[in-house]
Amino acid sequence: MEDKWRVVAVTAVAPIAWGATYVVTRHLLPADAPLWGAALRALPAGLLLWALARRRPRGSWWWKAPVLGLLNFGAFFVLVYLAAQLLPSSIASSVMALSPLTLAGLAWPLLGQRPTLRWAAGTLLGVVGVVLVVGWSTGVVPALGVVISATALLVFSLGGILATRWSDEVPLLATTSWQLIAGGLALTVAAVAVEGAPPRVDAAGIAAYAGIAVVATALAFVCYFTGLRHLPAGTVGLIGLLNPVTGVLLGVMVGGESLAVAQIAGIVLVLAAIAASRPARTRT
Repeated sequence: MEDKWRVVAVTAVAPIAWGATYVVTRHLLPADAPLWGAALRALPAGLLLWALARRRPRGSWWWKAPVLGLLNFGAFFVLVYLAAQLLPSSIASSVMALSPLTLAGLAWPLLGQRPTLRWAAGTLLGVVGVVLVVGWSTGVVPALGVVISATALLVFSLGGILATRWSDEVPLLATTSWQLIAGGLALTVAAVAVEGAPPRVDAAGIAAYAGIAVVATALAFVCYFTGLRHLPAGTVGLIGLLNPVTGVLLGVMVGGESLAVAQIAGIVLVLAAIAASRPARTRT
């Protein structure tokens, strides 16, 4: 049991790091260059991990890496940006909170992982908790934005499940680096074509890009794929609900925002959901 919770703790690094990027991006990075922001996040992270792994793709990984890179980084980053432009953050976060359902739904036929009643109860608690944490918009919700956000969720979930299915015995650092490099190269080409030259940033911006690349991308995705290799995919999806929770808590601590009673209740529900769906087994 101690080993299982250690893997849960490692996996939790990913959504916590991703949640922290909201505050960093909002305060330190330019908002008018999303493609360059995604490229400068993915490509340096991939090169860093490749320098650590010191391994080139072989055999089928020459086509698997680009496919996974486009799913997990290229297409996903672009779709998330488009959804953010069309939807209130509360709706976008609520759609992404359905990740336990999509991960578990894809893991059943592709990985042979059957959902459990414990997981179902945890998912219900977690989704309700996220809705309480981020709130709910009462205005008109653009259907296109919901479709794009749902597509981003499906693309990212499929990429994670395929990365687990195709993992074989290839080291995790190597496969993650190949995906990031492939996705980063695709994003760089798109950024040059759409946005032109890279944005100019000051020293704080350079440090922010470096921090996001190293912590919120290289480290976070290694932890995320570690979770998918050792935990049921549905459990990994529930742990991912710490993403909006982290964003809200950092907004309170850094941005001076207030925390409502409903949000506190939502945070408690998310933590209870993760505890209630504790994994029944792990692989060594």
